[in-house]
Amino acid sequence: MSCSGCSFNNSISDRPGDAYDWLNDLPDTASETDIVEVKFKSTRRDFYKNTDKLALKRGDKVVVATSPGHDTGEVTLTGYLAEKQFHRKIKNPKRFTLNPIYRRASENDLEMLEAARSREKPTLIRARQVAGDHGLDMKVGDVEFRGDGKKAIFYYIADGRVDFRELIKDYAREFNIKVEMKQIGARQEAGLVGGIGSCGRELCCSSWRTDFSSITSEAAQTQGLSPSAQKMAGACGKLKCCLLYELDVYIEARKEFPKQLLELETAAGVAKPINTDYLKKEIWYTTGGNTPSGNFKLTLKEVKDIIQKNKKGEKPEILPQGSTQAKEPGWEPVNTGRIDRFEKKGKNKRKKRRNKRKNYRPKAKIQKQ
Repeated sequence: MSCSGCSFNNSISDRPGDAYDWLNDLPDTASETDIVEVKFKSTRRDFYKNTDKLALKRGDKVVVATSPGHDTGEVTLTGYLAEKQFHRKIKNPKRFTLNPIYRRASENDLEMLEAARSREKPTLIRARQVAGDHGLDMKVGDVEFRGDGKKAIFYYIADGRVDFRELIKDYAREFNIKVEMKQIGARQEAGLVGGIGSCGRELCCSSWRTDFSSITSEAAQTQGLSPSAQKMAGACGKLKCCLLYELDVYIEARKEFPKQLLELETAAGVAKPINTDYLKKEIWYTTGGNTPSGNFKLTLKEVKDIIQKNKKGEKPEILPQGSTQAKEPGWEPVNTGRIDRFEKKGKNKRKKRRNKRKNYRPKAKIQKQ
């Protein structure tokens, strides 16, 4: 049984940045609306109107109208999803005029686009030199040529306001094109340049992410992650965008925990909380300072039970290693200076016994007269 309007191939997309093409499972709703989302270089996207009712699908190369001239891009969304995305991103959709889609891109259009792309790198190098000659406090991060090669967008980074009126005139004279200056931030620059994240995959900002939400250190603290700024920073030098991906799950899991983790009074002494695993619902405590011998973990239920007993004046007995075994066999602290901490102790004992037998010298017997 098949559906003519659906696709169920569940394939892995060949496009960079897509690990699983979940959109293939959705029905084709292109006939419901004429709004189409088109992607250009990097993550720049815009919306256009399919006035000629072309049978478009994701991945098709199209030629779209610009003001003036034309550009060439790739269809990323059609139908219901494109309309939803349009209303989400555009503040006043009723006042927004959509440019039309001219046609599917021909071989000649793709060759013109390739020729325009080949001009971007030398233009970027020269553009930085010209900006330096003007002494402007700005950095040209990237250059994007339009498909017809008659206009280019110069992306730049600056801390404050920059007067680049003379710079635009020099760019137009130097490169013989129409110039558009667009200021971006550190996150947008990382998306334009691209790269590989600490996870081993392409950066989210250069593959699929188009909007950048504000991220604070509270997101890392809520998830119990390392407070090290170096570990939490991405390629842009800001906090990683992926800190927001699982934040809602941790916020939901934290609702079951007490608002403030109290110290527990046990028969072995006062136990102080040192770490929390919100997803496993476990809390690590210590009774012996920073030494691992006094560290143990308790489930959330056990902690609540002990708190209730403490309120009654009771100090429950807890094993040195905790109600849940916290110390695995052969475990040693990571910061130990012993270089042999990875060696098995059994082998060392056998080696010592062999050396002892090898160096054994029997004592001379004293004969009695």
